[in-house]
Amino acid sequence: MPTEFATVSMDRDNRESLLARRRATVARSVAWTILLVVSLLMLVPFLWMLLTALKTDGEIARGGSLLPQEWQWSNFASALEAAPFHIYARNSLLIAVGHTVMTLTYASAAGYALAKLRFSGAKWLFGGFLAAMMIPSYATIVPQFLMVRFMPLFGGNDIFGQGGSGWIDTWWALIIPGGVSAFSVFLFRQFFTSVPTELIEAARLDGLSEVGIFARISAPQVVPAFLTAGLLSFESSWNNFLWPLLVTYSEELRVVQVGLAGFRQETTAEWNLMMAGTAMATLPMVVIFLFAQKYFVQGFANVGIK
Repeated sequence: MPTEFATVSMDRDNRESLLARRRATVARSVAWTILLVVSLLMLVPFLWMLLTALKTDGEIARGGSLLPQEWQWSNFASALEAAPFHIYARNSLLIAVGHTVMTLTYASAAGYALAKLRFSGAKWLFGGFLAAMMIPSYATIVPQFLMVRFMPLFGGNDIFGQGGSGWIDTWWALIIPGGVSAFSVFLFRQFFTSVPTELIEAARLDGLSEVGIFARISAPQVVPAFLTAGLLSFESSWNNFLWPLLVTYSEELRVVQVGLAGFRQETTAEWNLMMAGTAMATLPMVVIFLFAQKYFVQGFANVGIK
């Protein structure tokens, strides 16, 4: 009897284990199916953009077929000839690189200070950064514009910010206001909290300066934070449209996103050229994300569990 009971118990355990594995397989299959469907839906706008870029004006006006009847690869060359995109791309690249460098320099230092340095008011200061993250970016557009417009001693302004144009239509207006974001400081602060405090204290006892501790000990341990913050900063600057539109008016300072808007006039729009230019403007961000996606996802995952 004990042997029969043990056999029945083992059979029951095997059946339960088999059912559990089947349920896990079904759940995994359903999850992958949902992710595949969502991924395909996310690709639809990009596919439509590329196919529209390869159509003629008449074909776009008629509508109907999704696939081009005549594949107009020359639309990409025509888009480059219709506007000085080399100037627009250069300006966007300089602004994006400038913002990325400023973010990685200042936001990382601020995040390290909030995470590892002891000073009065640190919690209140960190709370201020959290509060700043809750303010919509469009709510700060007008105050920032007024600060740029009435910047003292720039653009013909006197010491009170009157009489000239300030930073309007200058590189200062394009680079300085968007140099560092509150979210970047928060991101670095969350990463630096994972660095062992004992390691930092040991370095201080050995006589290493605070800058040396930051650069040689703490920063190498939060490389995903630098890659994540850099990618976010570059993407935000590259795709920025409203701010460059407000603070510049000369073609020499026009960026890619503002240049693309030139293909759409009040009554007409060159959709094929606009989509061709948009595809070329999107390509750098797609390439950067493909190379950095591992650290990008890891960065957000680490922030979420702290």
